[in-house]
Amino acid sequence: MKKKAPPARRQKKPAKVIRAKSTASPAATAFPIVGIGASAGGLEALEQFLGHVPKLSGMAFVIVQHLDPTHKGIMSELLQRTTGMKVIQVKDRTPVGPDCVYVIPPNKDMSILHGVLHLLAPAAPRGLRLPIDFFFRSLAEDQQEHSVGVIFSGMGSDGTLGLRAIKEKAGVALVQDPTTAKFDSMPRSAIAAGLADIVAPVDELPGRIMAYLQRTPLVARPEAAGEDKTQSALEKTVTLLRAHTGNDFTFYKRNTLYRRIERRMGIHQIAKMAGYVRYLQETSQELDLLFKELLIGVTNFFRDPAAWDQLRDQAIPAMLARRSSGQALRAWVPGCSTGEEAYSLAIVLKEAVEAIRPKVKCAVQIFATDLDKDAIEKARQGVFPANISTDVSEVRLKRFFIKEEHGYRVRKEIREMVIFAPQNLIMDPPFTKLDILSCRNLLIYLTPEVQKKLIPLFHYSLLPGGILFQGSAETIGDCTALFAPLSGKSRLFRRTESMARSEQIAFPTAFSSDAASSVETHPTMTKAPASLQSLADQMVLQSYAPPAVLTNEEGDIFYVSGRTGKYLEPAAGKANWNLFAMARDGLRYELAGAFKEALRKKGSATLFGLIVGTNGGTQHVDVAVRRLDEPGPLHGLLMIVFTDVAAPVTQLAAGRPLKLHARSPRLRELEQELLRVRGESRATHEEMQTSQEELRSANEELQSTNEELQSTNEELTTSKEEMQSMNEELQTVNAELQAKVDQLSQASNDMKNLLDSTDIATLFLDKDLNVRRFTPQATKIIKLIASDAGRLITDLASELRYPELADDARDVLRKLVAVEKPIGARDGRWFTVRIMPYRTIDDRIDGVVITFVNITVSKTLEGKLRDKHAVLERHVAEQDTQLERRKRNAKIRL
Repeated sequence: MKKKAPPARRQKKPAKVIRAKSTASPAATAFPIVGIGASAGGLEALEQFLGHVPKLSGMAFVIVQHLDPTHKGIMSELLQRTTGMKVIQVKDRTPVGPDCVYVIPPNKDMSILHGVLHLLAPAAPRGLRLPIDFFFRSLAEDQQEHSVGVIFSGMGSDGTLGLRAIKEKAGVALVQDPTTAKFDSMPRSAIAAGLADIVAPVDELPGRIMAYLQRTPLVARPEAAGEDKTQSALEKTVTLLRAHTGNDFTFYKRNTLYRRIERRMGIHQIAKMAGYVRYLQETSQELDLLFKELLIGVTNFFRDPAAWDQLRDQAIPAMLARRSSGQALRAWVPGCSTGEEAYSLAIVLKEAVEAIRPKVKCAVQIFATDLDKDAIEKARQGVFPANISTDVSEVRLKRFFIKEEHGYRVRKEIREMVIFAPQNLIMDPPFTKLDILSCRNLLIYLTPEVQKKLIPLFHYSLLPGGILFQGSAETIGDCTALFAPLSGKSRLFRRTESMARSEQIAFPTAFSSDAASSVETHPTMTKAPASLQSLADQMVLQSYAPPAVLTNEEGDIFYVSGRTGKYLEPAAGKANWNLFAMARDGLRYELAGAFKEALRKKGSATLFGLIVGTNGGTQHVDVAVRRLDEPGPLHGLLMIVFTDVAAPVTQLAAGRPLKLHARSPRLRELEQELLRVRGESRATHEEMQTSQEELRSANEELQSTNEELQSTNEELTTSKEEMQSMNEELQTVNAELQAKVDQLSQASNDMKNLLDSTDIATLFLDKDLNVRRFTPQATKIIKLIASDAGRLITDLASELRYPELADDARDVLRKLVAVEKPIGARDGRWFTVRIMPYRTIDDRIDGVVITFVNITVSKTLEGKLRDKHAVLERHVAEQDTQLERRKRNAKIRL
């Protein structure tokens, strides 16, 4: 029998003063600050909650409630009756202290900075304000992993996004049990979004908070991470996750793993990691929750708008200028989460293509992948809350979205551009032959070793000139030879031709064997027979073309043409294919100067008559260095050409020395001085190389330090991205939890049963008047069977005396005006036939709907009334006739 989760401990005695035990955030106070959000029905919950908090709890409570902006706030007086702590209505710049309760005043928004509460005038109009979300985001940013958020009774969904920000910072989220709340919309919204760590009645929440805060943080004890027991427990946790979910978190940064595991341990009041490992073994549901905890999905439309504008206005037009009109664009968005990033890329590509080639249809294919299958399902639905209007312009909303009751749906033309699929970036094969790769704020959660392997893999996946789009907190590290920034601090990088060999790329293990097998079979491939022209060209190159090498801007050799042994030789020690390390004596220093000159001028530089020391002799050489700026694969590389030349004639004259006897001593003196200067120059150059090596080592240490700083800053970055949206629509969660495929199927079944249960015969026709759907009652009027779907209505037999049915339906499609007529049947029945246009969700006319209401009873009554009316008229006529006859008789008597 499995053990149950450790029960929550009720606080019967005043708790000890609680102090935060982590030093991860300098902004965090020495005591916990608990943010509480409440709305309608929240007063009773607040009184009950504060009544169970000890007077000396060591915590501070900040209450944010929806208050009437036109009335004076008396919340502090009401709450003071129920607690021994001091209750204060907040004024601007109020410092927060322990064992106090702080209440927001009416008609204000509130934030916190370094433990001080600040009041702001509301930016949103009344009815659209979300003060709980606003404060919770501020609390998460200020208190980091120490932040605690509590949601009580209320209407709407205010607080849900704030809890999401707290969770992103590894804080804890508590929610009142909806069954105990007067208004359960706010609690249910937080629970439905999967943000509630603890759900309990109000009177139990204080004890759960204090039990959570009394934990010992793992990250706060650096020595704990190095202990064998803690390390072993972490490895066991990762192993259990891999066995349960099939995903390996070994490549996650350790601090991220520790913080997320520490949160779950605090929630379950487990003191040691060994105990938590045992709890994971006994509770599979906890493995699912921890898996969700580690998948940090922060995304929104058009993060960093300036970067998206640069992609649309500069990068994509330059890419399209190099491509043929019929060639499709391919892109990949790894770590797409719920799809905002992928749809943003689709919209930007659509806008750029239409601006450059408005009359040419260009196919666009975007692959969006993520480890979270639930997030992929939401992305496939393409439904987003109404608050995306803060990130998406009004023009784009009208152009690329359809307004629905609870938000916006991506239009079909954008949805069809994106293909969503689950994928493990580290283990699964990558997509290749890409034009754009958008990997934004994903690498910051992975170890530096994995980042160094993924960047070359991205280079392999992109086509020449392809674009790598990174987040604001990410860099390409020391892979500067693989990618070049488009400009300055841009997060857009263009793939360069580094000529990297395939063995330098660390492919995922899932397909490394395939890659190895393909390499092994390559030498055995049959070579195509060479043509006469190619053989002649090869002979000319070998016999007459001067030797040359192709390098990048750092001098790394990519290609060698001809015999260059007289000018270049391998350097001693570790293999080094750098031009300057391999240059022979007499060529090294002069070549370096010409190389820099060619780079500076972006043109050519030539050296004449250099004396190069060869094996036991010398050789005079002309050297030409040229930078290749022509568009194409060689763009940005340098070509160095070596040409042998004859010795100057002035040195020898028919084998006799020149007549310079008088100046010979001076020449010897100059030669000795030249040799001395060259020796000093060589020594200086060697010292400079040594200094460069030391600087390179220092630079690598700085890069390592920078990566550690990125790790420390990762949580701040993710929270900043989440806080870009400040006006979350009240029903966000309802839209985010849009029914999946099975729910849509259930809705379809409900609709079918609804149509079948009505007594009104209904017939659906498409634009061509073909039968699309009908109710069972319609079969009693028109001879319909299930296989008649798709047949013309005019081909079917009908009991109606209505030959104009098809003509009237076409008139409705043309005029978009409903038609209604009473029509009789051959068996004596009567129907009111109503023909209406069939409108789709996006306001398109896609056929007609015909309803047949049986009015036989009313027609029968109408006939009877008409008969009775005729009898009455005959009776009245007879009476009138008799009356006239009597009048005539009376006149005759007179």
